[in-house]
Formats: sequence, C-alpha cells, structure tokens
Amino acid sequence: MVKFGLPALLAGVVGLSACSLAPEYKVPPTPIAAQYKTVGPWTTAQPADRIDRNGWWKMYGDAQLNDLEQRLLTNNTDLRAAFAHYAQAQAFVAQVEAGLYPTLSASAVPQRDRQSDNRPLRVGGPNDYTSATLGAQVDYDLDLWGRVRDSVVAGKDEAQATKADLASVQLSLQVELADTFIRLRGLDQQTELLNETVDAYAKALQLTETLHGSGIVAGLDVSRAQTQLSSAKSLLSQNLAQRALLEHAIAVLVGTTPSTFSLPQQTTAIALPVIPTGLPSTLLQRRSDVAAAERRVAEANAKIGVARAAYFPSITLSLEGGVQSSAYAGLVSAPNLFWAIGPQLVQYIFDGGYRRATLASAKAATEEAGDRYRSVVLAAFQQVEDNLSLLSYFATALSEQTDAANAAQYSVNLALQQYRHGAVGYLDVVQAQTVALEAQRSVLDIQTRQLSANVQLLHALGGGWSSDELAQVAAAPALVATTMAHNTD
Repeated sequence: MVKFGLPALLAGVVGLSACSLAPEYKVPPTPIAAQYKTVGPWTTAQPADRIDRNGWWKMYGDAQLNDLEQRLLTNNTDLRAAFAHYAQAQAFVAQVEAGLYPTLSASAVPQRDRQSDNRPLRVGGPNDYTSATLGAQVDYDLDLWGRVRDSVVAGKDEAQATKADLASVQLSLQVELADTFIRLRGLDQQTELLNETVDAYAKALQLTETLHGSGIVAGLDVSRAQTQLSSAKSLLSQNLAQRALLEHAIAVLVGTTPSTFSLPQQTTAIALPVIPTGLPSTLLQRRSDVAAAERRVAEANAKIGVARAAYFPSITLSLEGGVQSSAYAGLVSAPNLFWAIGPQLVQYIFDGGYRRATLASAKAATEEAGDRYRSVVLAAFQQVEDNLSLLSYFATALSEQTDAANAAQYSVNLALQQYRHGAVGYLDVVQAQTVALEAQRSVLDIQTRQLSANVQLLHALGGGWSSDELAQVAAAPALVATTMAHNTD
C-alpha cells in the first residue's frame, strides 16, 4: 500500500487549485496600417521622442494655460469622481482575492433554556438548564476548477480597465480645457481686431462728417459710415458674449463658480508645436481608451472560466471546534471539548438551464467586448487621420487667407485714399472695409482652428500615456494620486 504524507496531499490540492477553465486569452486582431495616410507638418516619433504625460500642454508655452491645467488636476469634480470609481475597482480586487484564503469565525453562545413539558419525544432531562458554548470554525474553498482564481483575474482586468478609464477622463478634461482656452484666446485676438476696427471706422465716420459739412459728399456717405461703425460695435459685443461663455466653461473645469472666476484678456499668439506622431502600430499602446477596451476583453474571457467552473462540484474543507458545558465554571477544560472536521461537497443536479445560459452569456459578452475593442481601435486611427488632415489643410488655408487679408487691407487703404480725393464713392470704401474685416477675422479663426486640431491630435495620440502604466493596478496616474492624497490630508 502506498502511503501519502500531509505535504504530498497539500501539494496535490495546490496543483488542482491552479486549474483554470478559461480559454487561452488572445488580444482581438485589428487591421493596422503601415503608416498614416495624410502627409503634413509633423514628424515621425523617434525612440527618444515622448510626449510628457504629466505636462503635454507645456508644449504650447503659455503660462496662463499651465496654471489652469494644474488647477484642473487639483479641483475638477469629474476627475475626482473618476478617481473614486477607480478606488472602488481596487477595493473589489481585494474583495475577490479574499476568496483565495481560509475564513475564520468565532462564536460565544451563553444562554439559559427551558424545555416545553409537551415537547414531542421528550425523554427526561431538566426543564431548565444552562448552555455555554465557545467555538471557532475554519472554512477553505479548494477552488479545484479555478472559479475563485478566474474571478480574481477578471477583477484585476476590470481594475486595470478602470485605471485606463481614469487616465482617459483626465486626458479628456485636460484637452477640453486646452481647447476651450485656445478658443478664448482666439476671441481675445478678435476682440483686439474689432476694437481696432471700431477705432478705424470711427475715424472714417469723422472724415465723412467733415466732408459732408464742407458740402463735398452727400449725407448718404455719413449714413453708410455710421452703419459700418454700428455693425462693428455689434460684432464686438457678440464676440464678448461668446468669450463670457468660454470663460464660464473654464471656471467649471478648474472647479470654481463662474461668478468668482475671470481671466484677463490676453492676445499673445500661442505657438503651434510640432507633434511626434509615431507609427500607427504604437497607437494601441498610447491610447488609454484602447487599453481599457482590451482589458475588458480579458475580463470577459476570464469570466468564461468562472461560468464553466460552475458545472463542477465545489469542495470546502471545514474545521469546527470549541468547548460546551451546562455550567460556566470550568468551561474551558478537556471534558468540555468538541470538534468536527471534514469536507463538504456540493454538486448541482438540475437548475433549469441556468448554468448553460450563464456560460452562453459569458461567451457572448466576450464577443461583444472584442468587437467593441476593434471599434475603439478603428475610431482611434480615424481621429489621428482626421486631425493630421486638418493640420495639413489648415496650414495651406492659413497661408492663402493671410495673402487675402493683406490684399484686402491694401484695397481699404487705396479706397480711402481715392475717397479723400473724390475719385470713388463711400460705398467702395464700405465694401473694401467689409471684405478686409472678414478676411482678417478668417485668419484668426483658421489660426484658432489649427491650434484646436493640434490639441485634438495630441488627444488622439494619447497625450503621452503608455500601456506600461497598467502593470501596477494599485498605482493611479501620478498627478491624480498626488492631488487626491493632498486633498484628503
């Protein structure tokens, strides 16, 4: 007869408990181009070229933007909510990991009892008696089929996905702030242009009034000049109204009320940085939303193992012991000792198809997660291509519109000069001024849209994020973790 010692038995149990019924996980295949389609003003990233995840906005070289981005990280309520959601995911991992260990419980039951005189099948014994029990119980799920371990794997995958979600929320908020700030700066530049235009139109009105007073021009010219001036003032007011709304949006992003927040007008041009795009194949590691979608495929795959394990019996080892007596005195003594040890095996016989349906649901959820992952990947490539195209065409459009604005301003100067000498009517001046103003506003608008596309390209490229950051589930994005710890001290 072959005899097995306790170590051999434990080794066998551990070996069985390492079993997993989940399918071998493979990242869903997706089509990846060798290079981006559009050719434009950017460079392919070299190995040393990395966007600074914790300060990518510094590429624009604007101190006001830098300050606002830091305030967002400290005070934004949506970011704090996403951080709390990630903390919940971490706690769930700890919860499912607890199933890998034995559970220990203790009980103390002191009580006084009285038996019914008419208790069925009562055979003697006192009517009143004391019962004192002290006990403890240890239970351990052998997890032979990997149900608990696959649950832990699924929980960790979800925690990693939630961590990537947190990074996505942080980047989206930072990009929204940068984009809103850029549009506000563009409106400030337009405000400066409109103020200069109002001054120029006021001087033109003064000129027509002087000429009209001398009988040189008709009153119609004065009316036209007044109309032109009033229209420019209206555009200025509309511009200020749009700026107020953007200022309010920035206030909410940095966690304050619009009533107590203001940004001074500033017209300094924001430089357009050159962004290293990298190759399309690297995009999958640089997008946190892609990583989150991939981790949820892995989570769904692990849950197939959990569903399959439900077909097999669960075995729990239990040990129970303690002391029990009818008197408190001398309760803890050898004669009062009791114990019980043994396994408990539970196997379902009939469940009306519940487990079969659960397994089918888990497989369908894995297919769904795989298709959603592919959709996110394709959308990521589209966003990069979209913004590369915008930057390419905006560069050409800006050059052409600048030429148009210069020509229009020359027409204004020429028309005014000819008007002073009576060579043309004021209608020619009005038309030239209208064209010039629209051309100059278009230049500023294209510059703003070009910067916005630049920011969106940074967003599409992941803002410097890397999938390596998911290696440690417990570590949140550095700035967020530091911010939250500081605010809870």
